[in-house]
Amino acid sequence: RGLRQPGRAALVTLAMAAGQPPPLEPSPLPTFAEEGFGEKFMRKTRENPLVPLGCLCTVGVLAYGLISFKKGNTRRSQLMMRARVVAQGFTFAALLGGMVATAIKSRQ
Repeated sequence: RGLRQPGRAALVTLAMAAGQPPPLEPSPLPTFAEEGFGEKFMRKTRENPLVPLGCLCTVGVLAYGLISFKKGNTRRSQLMMRARVVAQGFTFAALLGGMVATAIKSRQ
């Protein structure tokens, strides 16, 4: 039905006259060395050292807050839970900053 229009028939005829398109050559995939958990952790820590530092601070503040809660020191426990939120915010900001730095680095 659509081929009855003169403009479309010419396009289809030209496409058929050109023949089959040449086969695409597959490009070789890059190869990477096998990297274990320890090597990857150390590489990522060197790339962005603030993220593991923020995680350690978060865990430390959380542990101290839980100890304070267990001992019955509610004031210190509440203070540590607020500090934990601040430490988590720092970790998240460090993670975002590292992602932006990596994206800018890969563009150059």
